[in-house]
Amino acid sequence: MTSALLTDRYELTMIDAALRDGRALRPSVFELFARRLPTGRRYGVVAGTGRLLDLLERFRFGPDELAWLKRERVVDDATLDWLEGFRFTGTIRGYREGELYFPGSPILVVEGSFAEAVVLETLALSVFNYDSAVASAAARMVSAAEGRPLAEMGSRRTGERSAIAAARAAYIAGFSASSNLEAGRSWGIPTMGTAAHAFTLLYGSEEDAFRAQVGALGPGTTLLVDTFDIEQGVATAVKVAGPALGAVRIDSGDLAVVVREVRAQLDALGATSTRITVTNDLDEHAIAALSSAPVDSYGVGTALVTGSGAPAAGMIYKLVAHLDESGGWLPVGKTSEGKATVGGRKQPVRALQDGVAVAEDIHVEDPPLGSDAGRPLLVDLVREGAPVEAHRGSSGVAAARDHHRAAMAELPLQALSLSRGEPAIPTRYL
Repeated sequence: MTSALLTDRYELTMIDAALRDGRALRPSVFELFARRLPTGRRYGVVAGTGRLLDLLERFRFGPDELAWLKRERVVDDATLDWLEGFRFTGTIRGYREGELYFPGSPILVVEGSFAEAVVLETLALSVFNYDSAVASAAARMVSAAEGRPLAEMGSRRTGERSAIAAARAAYIAGFSASSNLEAGRSWGIPTMGTAAHAFTLLYGSEEDAFRAQVGALGPGTTLLVDTFDIEQGVATAVKVAGPALGAVRIDSGDLAVVVREVRAQLDALGATSTRITVTNDLDEHAIAALSSAPVDSYGVGTALVTGSGAPAAGMIYKLVAHLDESGGWLPVGKTSEGKATVGGRKQPVRALQDGVAVAEDIHVEDPPLGSDAGRPLLVDLVREGAPVEAHRGSSGVAAARDHHRAAMAELPLQALSLSRGEPAIPTRYL
């Protein structure tokens, strides 16, 4: 299925106007970045790269799309001819998926003709704004969980395709599994899930429902114990599954109190190895509040897939340079108040001191020299129109997850605080 119409009308009308005098074909450089982080956040997490590469490969204007554009008089016939043959032939460099970003970080650098680069604006922003918002929220939740596993369970709280993207982004940021089966099939993410309250209500009694579930999934399953009375539910769960019961799930009540009571009850019943997993509208702050409670794992839904208060990462896509009439690169940027941008081609590096990040150094025009400059941040994502395969598929997701873990290890300790604050490191234009 084509991704070409997952865009805004003005992308095509700009091309239509610029083709008339040849400026549409002028070599240009666009950057995708965030002017600022969501209020109070210390860092952001890049996610969506592999998805964008897949969508780019399917960015084609076929007969149906061209007929519709013609019927709606979006562009003229000459532009329709150009769109019919469109294939992105340029170069895209960017931060590795899973990398951290800060205000001004050039997360994506797109080089090509003005027309073929500008037409990708809406697609790139829709992917990175959502995926990075979810990944950034997920990373905060992972930090709050302090090593305890988290599962993504937000499919019923967002659009059906967004749910897959959210599961992917959360896994890159350190979640252990997702409830979404398509995310598992498409991206190699471990899936999890057993039963909801409806299953217990179908049987009418917890004992009958638990026996059916244990009969199907074995005693190592997770039983949902709060449909009626939690204390009785725990007692029935151990009665049915025995002390080898894998886990109980709690989805209601004052979790800090209830979890301690359930742990004491399980231990008294001999189910000392039975784990406790909690759900119930968790976010990073609720998870942090449970840090001293005997919780073994968490399931997170609504807060995760909505970016925990920041549903979009606030990224923008701007022209920063193009060839001038003499054949040299001309830096360009907005100067409007509050929305100014820094023009020029850029080379970002993460400045480190004893392995700890101290600054986001963005070198404008002149690239940094030598290893002392810091860790280079841009890698090839698309070469002459061809996506780099290492960033795609389930292997790309696994690599992004590993890279995220390494990038997080570079952060100064205060960056992991959930309280509001300034970005963990400053952005310096050099």
